[in-house]
This record gives sequence, structure tokens and C-alpha cells, in this order.
Amino acid sequence: MSMHCPESPEHAGAASGRTHSTSSPDFSPLDNPIWNSLITGHASLALGDGLARRFPPAIGPLSGMAEYTAQGFEALRRLTGPDGVVAVFQQQLYEPQPGWTLVRDGRMFQMICLEETAPDAAILPPGTKIVRLTAEDNSEMVALARLTEPGPFFDRTRELGTFFGIRREGRLVAMAGERLRFPEFVEVSAVCTHPEARGLGYARLLTAKVARHIRQGGRTPMLHLFAANTPALRVYESLGFTVRRNLELAVLKNEG
Repeated sequence: MSMHCPESPEHAGAASGRTHSTSSPDFSPLDNPIWNSLITGHASLALGDGLARRFPPAIGPLSGMAEYTAQGFEALRRLTGPDGVVAVFQQQLYEPQPGWTLVRDGRMFQMICLEETAPDAAILPPGTKIVRLTAEDNSEMVALARLTEPGPFFDRTRELGTFFGIRREGRLVAMAGERLRFPEFVEVSAVCTHPEARGLGYARLLTAKVARHIRQGGRTPMLHLFAANTPALRVYESLGFTVRRNLELAVLKNEG
């Protein structure tokens, strides 16, 4: 899960002393992020109704509910179909629900970036460049994601937003892009680097690139990562991201 809080999770950003030059955005949609993306910025892609919604399976398993109740889980189960797999983000640990098997869970940090992300001074070596990825790059993007497992990345995941990559001698060796979308926020996601190109700062470079692109569009960058992913946490903190809160991931299989 491109998932991508060590301080008090609710207000770690405020504790850092970082500020932003504009008025503070409304953070409340981030408390139920997948659902709120599916009813706003990605409503045109959503499958479902007023109880539960999900992205099309070819985009990914992310799903949400207006309320995480028995009725909501049952509506999602009907939407998912037998043997289907979905992923939800909740404020509390998943409690077993009829018809569902828990495949994976994990605590996540939700991070936001309320300050400008400065351009990275790194100079890429000859034969290496940052490019904006298009439909022509899709097969390479899917292959890189399968190799590195930054989170679910399927044939249509690229439709969620803008993606940038680093090509070295023509080969795609790193990428990052956008996922969940809200009126005031866009999520940075799918940050990954080929094993042969790690340790060169590519993840940092691309995260900063995507964050600046989001800000240029008038929105605030945010992201999710597993709490255990300390190296990624440090990279994001160095770019101005601060932890806002904890969320709980549950990957569920419909046994119906």
C-alpha cells in the first residue's frame, strides 16, 4: 500500500513549529480519506452508493464507507463480489465483520506538508532525467510497482493523477505520483525505486517534484505510510511533511 504518528499523532505538525503562508485548510476530510476522495475528487471513478464506494478493481482495492458500521461493511461486500479484495483506512482497529477475512492490517501515519517544498539541488548524471509519465509508460510503471511493492498499482492506477519518473539510459528506475484527491489536498503515492538505483536520492527527488506539482495546482500535499517504515518517514520529514494522525489499514477478502 503506497503507504507510504512518532510524536503525538494528532498534532505532531503543530509541534514542529512549521507554518504555511496561506490560511489553514479544512483537515476533516482526511479523517476518512478514501471515502472523501471517492465522493469528491474521484467521484467520477467511484463504484457504489451512499453507504460504500470503491475504486474500480483495475485501478486498485481502496474502498471507503460513510460510516464503518455493519451496514456499511455489508454494502461494501455486495459491491466487492465473491473472493474480491478491498482495502480500507479506519480510525480504529478493524473489528471482524460477517463474510470478511482479514488478509493484512497495519498502523499507518498520515502526513501533510504545510510548507513550500524547495526544488532539490541534486544534479542528475548524464543519461538520467526526470520525465512526466504518460499512457505509453504504463507497462513499465506497472512492472516497476510489481517489483518494488510501493502499494497496489494496477493497469489503470495511473488514471488517479499525474506521475513523474526518473529514466536512466532510457530505463524507468523510479517513480512517484498522485492518488487520493480532495478539494484542498492531493495524496503523494507510488513512491518507488528499482533495487539497482536505490541510495541515490531518487525517492526524495520525485516526492519533492510531486509535492510541488500538487501545490502549483492550489492544493496541499499529503501522504500515507506504514508506521514501521522509518527510512521513508525520515525522507518525508526532511521535505517538510509532518505527521497528522494514525490510521489503521485493513485489507479484506469477501468470502461470500
